[in-house]
Amino acid sequence: MPIIISGTGVITQINVFTCDPANQAALIALLAEGARSVSDVEGWMSASIHRGLEGDRVVNYAQVRDRPAQDRVMARLRASDFFARNAALGTAHPGLYEVAVTIGG
Repeated sequence: MPIIISGTGVITQINVFTCDPANQAALIALLAEGARSVSDVEGWMSASIHRGLEGDRVVNYAQVRDRPAQDRVMARLRASDFFARNAALGTAHPGLYEVAVTIGG
């Protein structure tokens, strides 16, 4: 389950993918497969995959406990052909974030 609370040290990778609408469903399936493949990595927490309503974007919101966990997750994905398969379906625009402020409940 995603944690959106400041001061926890949780790292969130928000990755916005642009894709051909014909590839959106396949990209979502691949991201889900990738998340499952790293779900047993120490420190991995969650992945939430969002479908763009226009059909040409997918957003992956993935969380890990800390930077070493992020490094372990990325190493696992690099060791497979995940990134090459991903690039065939869309263009990634990743960034790492930590929660600064939450408003609402």
